[in-house]
Amino acid sequence: MAQNKVLYISQEIAPYLPESPLASLGRSLPQGTQEKGFEVRTFMPKYGCINERRNQLHEVIRLSGMNVIIDDTDHPLIIKVATLQPARMQVYFIDNDDYFHFSPDKRLEIDASPADNDERIMFFARGVIETVKKLRWEPAVVHCMGWISALAPLYLKRMFNDDPTFANAKVVYALRNEKFEGTLDSRFAEKLLMSQFAPEDIASVNQGDVDFIALNKLAIDHSDAIVVSSPEIPQELLDYAIATGKPVLEYSDDEESLNDRYAEFYNSLIEQ
Repeated sequence: MAQNKVLYISQEIAPYLPESPLASLGRSLPQGTQEKGFEVRTFMPKYGCINERRNQLHEVIRLSGMNVIIDDTDHPLIIKVATLQPARMQVYFIDNDDYFHFSPDKRLEIDASPADNDERIMFFARGVIETVKKLRWEPAVVHCMGWISALAPLYLKRMFNDDPTFANAKVVYALRNEKFEGTLDSRFAEKLLMSQFAPEDIASVNQGDVDFIALNKLAIDHSDAIVVSSPEIPQELLDYAIATGKPVLEYSDDEESLNDRYAEFYNSLIEQ
């Protein structure tokens, strides 16, 4: 049964990356959700700055080996896993030499918006979904944290909407104030269309340059609910989320009640 299963698709998780508001939340929220009685799985990119030996990552051979096609090019998908102690919470890593192996002295080069960020987020979303399918693990809630997860709602609701693994899942997108600079590749929409999405599926990014605002609007379009998980969110995004009429969990800086608030929010979505 999927009623108590929550899948987290995260941009950063401490201690695999240095402490930051997003990395700290990437660890504390899944751990707190697990302590509330939910079954949890967590995914993040395997950035090149992550020390595999120190963090005891190992490849999961049975999950690795498939290719993800982006812009008519095959990219091998490698899956690694580690266990966060003392919570004994498994973290899965999406790995690929082309997209995630940055210089080890850099924390997150994606924030500098290299030219292939569009393909990077396509690969990450597709890699997570294909891996969860292989795990035969049916989440009741999929919680996307960080803009690198922004395409997951689109893939789940348009490409995998009939897949039994995700057919009943509620997709939650977290609005965050961590941004990338500039715009994505000018062929971003074209590449999504090549992946068999319809023009109406990607209306938010099908006209002009795709910046942080446009990418987040696309995520909101295909999510079932929105959470505001950091302060100072652009008002344009807040207004856009509210205008959809979808459930919106407002931001609170009360850390003591955080796990209770999210557990209650998840349960309200599951019961719909």
